[in-house]
Amino acid sequence: MLRENYPVREVVTGGKPAGGLVQRLSLGLAILSGVLQTDITFSWFAHNHAFLAVMASRLLGKKSLVVVGGYEVANEPEIRYGALLDPQMVKRVRYIIENADCILAVSGFSRGEILAVARPRRIEMVYNSIDTAVFSPRGQKEEVVLTVCVISTPNIRIKGLETFIDAARHLPKTRFVLLGRVLDDALSILKQDAPPNVDFVPSPSEGELLQWYRRARVYCQLSYRESFGVALAEAMSCECVPVVTDRGALSEVVGDVGFVVPYGDTRATVDAISRALTSDMGPAARERVSDFFSVERRGEELRRVITTLQS
Repeated sequence: MLRENYPVREVVTGGKPAGGLVQRLSLGLAILSGVLQTDITFSWFAHNHAFLAVMASRLLGKKSLVVVGGYEVANEPEIRYGALLDPQMVKRVRYIIENADCILAVSGFSRGEILAVARPRRIEMVYNSIDTAVFSPRGQKEEVVLTVCVISTPNIRIKGLETFIDAARHLPKTRFVLLGRVLDDALSILKQDAPPNVDFVPSPSEGELLQWYRRARVYCQLSYRESFGVALAEAMSCECVPVVTDRGALSEVVGDVGFVVPYGDTRATVDAISRALTSDMGPAARERVSDFFSVERRGEELRRVITTLQS
């Protein structure tokens, strides 16, 4: 999106966090060099790289913009989730929020959490986006209930996977599918307790993911918390009827085109899935994504924010 309107130079992209002294020095020099050659720094996630980018930008008189994804301002000791559980990261996150020229929140929920941590110079709410041309419906929907996430032991609770499997047990004639990249032995743990109508699709390709979105009639996001819910919006863009928990930004994404249930409430989840399977809200779900979460809308919002930083 940025390259459509601006010359962009990527300095730090992915990879493992810098661990040793040499790695940290290398990261710092790369960011410092990048800031020297730019007008605005754009950082995804308020983590160590953003801490360095914002600090260097202030020292060198450059503008800085940071997208807060959600984990950085989360403090959920019950599920051991959130950067704010680390006292050292609390100080860095606060510095980033207070010193960046603009903080971007990915949802209204996330905006509230950011403001609870620190007071930014400026904060804008710009939703994450979905390419609706790619994530589009095709073919007939099947009686499939889908959920998508990274399959890991912590995510069994964070993503509500136990509730998903419990719901499947109460709807034995309906096919449930759990799809995602596998990180540890969580898949084996889940399979031990899963009824026969639950299928597991480990580490799918992008093409496989899209095909499942197109096949599924219902998409579940039964998470403990979500700052947005990209997989949810992808599924909605493919006309899946959403069933989500009342946590985080999930109901904000769904609006009035899906079903909202309490986290961990199997009975309410089964009832919502049953209603979603006979619902005709799939096209309305896609329309909501097109209206609020399209790449075109996000691109316009980013250009607006950057233009004001340049003035």
